[in-house]
Amino acid sequence: MSIDFLFATIDTVMTMKEIYENEYLQIGLKIAYYRKLRGLTQEQLAEAIDCSAAFIGHVEAPNIKKAISLDTLFDIAAVLDIAPYKFLLFDK
Repeated sequence: MSIDFLFATIDTVMTMKEIYENEYLQIGLKIAYYRKLRGLTQEQLAEAIDCSAAFIGHVEAPNIKKAISLDTLFDIAAVLDIAPYKFLLFDK
């Protein structure tokens, strides 16, 4: 594997994240909305899914770019009693 291939792969991954920046923002805002609707703090949600409150804060913050795995999204959906697909309905 050449170094040029590695850099091209890294550039592609970074570009993909930029492409989906708006979708990650919307996911974070929806997590915050449903969390508050359920009366949970960031700390309570974090404890329920075994992560840090700082992570939840970063995911929910509109000014921080933070990716989230599907496993984590499914865990959050389960705690908030929300169908996971609802986090993936995006406004254009």
